Amino acid sequence: MATVVGGALAAMLLAGLPGCPTATIAGIPCPGCGLTRASWAVLRGDLAEAHRLHPLVLIVTPLYLGFLAYAALDYVRGEATRPRSPRAARALSAAAMTVLVLLLVVWLARFAGFFGGPVPVQRAWS
Repeated sequence: MATVVGGALAAMLLAGLPGCPTATIAGIPCPGCGLTRASWAVLRGDLAEAHRLHPLVLIVTPLYLGFLAYAALDYVRGEATRPRSPRAARALSAAAMTVLVLLLVVWLARFAGFFGGPVPVQRAWS
């Protein structure tokens, strides 16, 4: 399965298509549009560019990387298949819903012209 997904992504990049399905099909940015470019800007030390690309980059990217590291650690320890405590599951769900709501609010605000407006995207066809 990973080979198929990787091959499809490689074919998209070689064909010059944008990597985001929302941008490809609808021609509009998705709620997370700009986060990858913003994360790279943070790594380069360009915080102004990172904020321009996505104002939530300093919140969403560390949380995402933390969730990935936690899941990887659970997998390595063999705990990935163990059920979570109800309290931990509620906390994780609350954190995920908060981030989702923040992403949607910023996404809608950008369409209204806030935070520099929507991130420009490339559509697969005109």
